Amino acid sequence: MTALTCASSTPTPSQGDCVRLEADEHLYQVIGVDDRQNRCWLRRWPLARQGSEVFEISLQHVRPERPHRP
Repeated sequence: MTALTCASSTPTPSQGDCVRLEADEHLYQVIGVDDRQNRCWLRRWPLARQGSEVFEISLQHVRPERPHRP
């Protein structure tokens, strides 16, 4: 079984990257990015056993994070 990790982060997040929100210190994984609308979809990382809810947020509210090591 392969360990799940967040991909390397870049200044503009990409699918799979780990980010943090300005409002809290939790780690999130980027599920998708819409550059034209300046939005992205995130889920809490690491994943909860029953899954993690996906939510939409402005790219202005996220900051890159170094890759997560399980």
